[in-house]
Amino acid sequence: MNLTPLIKTLFLILALSLVAAAPADAQRNKRGQKAAEKVQLFPDATRTEPAAKAAPRMQRDMDKLMKAYEAEKFSEVIQVGESIGANKNAGAYEKSWAYQLIGIAKGELNDYPGAIEAYKKSLEANGLDNNAHYQIMLQLGQLQYQDDRFDDALATLDRMLTETRKEDPQTLALKGGILYQTERYDEAATVLKRAIELSDKTHDNWVQMLLASYINAEKFDQATALGEELLAKNPDDARLLFNVATMYAQNDQYEKATALLETGRGRGMLDERGYRQLYALYSNMEGAESKAITVINDGLAKGLLQPGVDVYTALGQAYYFTDQIPQAIAAYQKGVPLASDGEMALNLSRLLSNEERYAESKKMAQDALAKGLRRPGDAWVIIGRAEHGLGNRAGLIAAYREAAKFPETRQTAEEWLKKNASR
Repeated sequence: MNLTPLIKTLFLILALSLVAAAPADAQRNKRGQKAAEKVQLFPDATRTEPAAKAAPRMQRDMDKLMKAYEAEKFSEVIQVGESIGANKNAGAYEKSWAYQLIGIAKGELNDYPGAIEAYKKSLEANGLDNNAHYQIMLQLGQLQYQDDRFDDALATLDRMLTETRKEDPQTLALKGGILYQTERYDEAATVLKRAIELSDKTHDNWVQMLLASYINAEKFDQATALGEELLAKNPDDARLLFNVATMYAQNDQYEKATALLETGRGRGMLDERGYRQLYALYSNMEGAESKAITVINDGLAKGLLQPGVDVYTALGQAYYFTDQIPQAIAAYQKGVPLASDGEMALNLSRLLSNEERYAESKKMAQDALAKGLRRPGDAWVIIGRAEHGLGNRAGLIAAYREAAKFPETRQTAEEWLKKNASR
């Protein structure tokens, strides 16, 4: 089972709180405002922080850049920032800061490739403190992911985790999301589980990705345990209820699966998908056909199951296996007009033939041929039987001659014709 809701948009939630605080902090310090004692976000980093020395000659250009940034004039930010990056008087500090702002501006203008290159240049200039430097690195990994550069994004995040020597939960969660996106489900599960363990907050989207990783890695025991834990905390989550029931079914725990879905049905939590799951499970459980009938009729009555060939086929089969033949015929009759081919009409013709309703059986078989069949010979055999029941020997022989034209019924028809056609 692939949980399609866990898509790229969900992964982007991982980094929503990663804002670019470094430019504002840097400008505030340059203007001489007293800064509170800075908290070191990466105290164990292997990188030696550079001394942030501002070049006095660049003050005017830096003020101009900051004003453009604060006014959200992103094209101007790019123009002024690039001029600073090319200025021989600019030091590592000014260049790192300018390229960071260029990266933010290009990101706002949806120029992800340009933003990526700008962030790379900011890191290469190596002029900011560790807090800003590694926040930029994390932003770079995020943008590489958004631009579908998955290998680059993973390399950037691994570099950050290695250099900072810090298992940052958000970094790990973003890495886990990328691993999931690239279908490396085992690795994704390991990383996401660690991110959740380290975080002091509850992140529902991380947990959902972990659940999806377990499922796609076919680690159903872990997935089921996690799903049960989540459902205990969120009993009104209809999607989660369906997913846990699906995991029970995949573990061949059909009783648990149907019991959970029945709980959902009783509480009005099932949608069409849930009803289909429930009646399909009952249809494949020995002696549970009557329950399948109840679920299908309930879903149809509530408008949660849309009338269709598959629904009426399942209903007809359930009635048939519980010896409710008139009801089975009625179910098939409702499905025949909805079918795009003749297969359902053929099944109905068989059922009518078994009930010796030969005229109706013949008509249904003819209708089935007209709509198209995978095995047309089967319809001609049924027509032959109907003609026999109606006492029409010429029609019987003609039908078997038609059946002899098709590989699926050729041998049977030819043998019958050889024994009976000349009599």
